[in-house]
Amino acid sequence: MEINYEEYEKSCEEIRAANNRLLELFRDSLSGLKPGTARRHVENAELYINSYLLYEEPLTFEHGVSRIDDYLGYYFIRRFMWSTPGTIRSAATGIKKFYKCMLDHGKIRKEDYDFLCEEIRYGLPKWQADCAQYNDPEEDSPFDFF
Repeated sequence: MEINYEEYEKSCEEIRAANNRLLELFRDSLSGLKPGTARRHVENAELYINSYLLYEEPLTFEHGVSRIDDYLGYYFIRRFMWSTPGTIRSAATGIKKFYKCMLDHGKIRKEDYDFLCEEIRYGLPKWQADCAQYNDPEEDSPFDFF
């Protein structure tokens, strides 16, 4: 179903407001970590749920469970100039912690969290290898399909 721009913006605004409440809950759950570490985790989760998931259509954080491969394996690498194998690992950790917090607070099902964890576990080595290859000017892009 296609929506017009005004409907898209209104939906995104509503989702961002809900996401920001979830991010506060997440931030509070990280109180035992060093401030810089907690900030990075929140920033990584925020980038995922408030930017990527709203990029093409207004999707709630629940949809993020099934889109992690596209985000970390393609979008993150191509979209952010600062992407490295290390930043992919850091982003995956922050996102996984965010969804664990959502599980702990009854916002997602255990099956969904387990699926996300498996996607990260199996995908991370490939995502990191693709990122290293993409960042190496001597290598062909892993994303050239022709």
